[in-house]
Order: sequence, then C-alpha cells, then structure tokens
Amino acid sequence: MPGGSSKAASRRLACHPSGLRERDGKVGSTEHSIIVCNRCPGMRGEGERPGPGLAARLRALLGDDPAATCRVGEIACMAGCDRPLAVAFTAPGKASYLFGDVDAERDAPHLIAFARLYCTLPDGWSNERQRPRGLAGKTLARIPVGGWR
Repeated sequence: MPGGSSKAASRRLACHPSGLRERDGKVGSTEHSIIVCNRCPGMRGEGERPGPGLAARLRALLGDDPAATCRVGEIACMAGCDRPLAVAFTAPGKASYLFGDVDAERDAPHLIAFARLYCTLPDGWSNERQRPRGLAGKTLARIPVGGWR
C-alpha cells in the first residue's frame, strides 16, 4: 500500500473538517475513495441504516485485489437524503460522483464495477453509457475537479 500504511488503516476513515481522515491521523490520499453514507435510511424506509453493511460488503468484494486501489469509508451525511442510500466516488485530480437510490443488496457489484472503471479514467469523467447499467438513473451529481474556468 502506498505510504506504508496498513490495509486495515486504509479502510478506517473518519470525518475531518479538511475531508476524510484516516484514524491513524493522516489526511487525504493518493488513492481513490468510495464513501458510503452511514446515516441514510434504507430505500424501503423501514428505518434500518444499510450504509455500514454496504461499506463492509464493498470492502469484502474489493478483497485483496492488487488492482483495486479504492479505499472504502463511511461518513455521516452527504445530503442525498431524498434519494438514499448515497455513495460517492472521489480521487485527487478527478471528477467526483454522488450516486443515490443505491440498494445495498443489489447494487454492490455495480458499485465495484464503477470503481474499476473510475480507477482507469485519467480525469474521472464518464457518461451514463459507460457506467454499469445497475447504476443507470442513480447519478445525483458529477462534480468537476477544481481549478476549471
């Protein structure tokens, strides 16, 4: 792992005013991040909070794949409350994405497929046709990298 941090530490992220902070105190990353809202209720409105379970499943699906350079973290809210469950993808120097209406059971493989695509895109930019079909209609935002005019 870049920077010599352990795999376990790379998967434990917490909220920090400057962004996501690893629990070992380091800020930021040169890797890609998948961020799952851990406050969103389930899609069916039954009161469960499926975010932590989805984050664990994504970690398991990424496993020890050396090609998988994604960190999986959780955060309290990403303001996708009207279309829970919210999941974001971000990386330094790339466009970021926010997906909503994510079904923790059915969409995990689609999120992993998008992660693999996202890691290959130099600027992070993709259109709806390039994204996995299971995520069709679930893009809430594509946020350009800063520094544009």
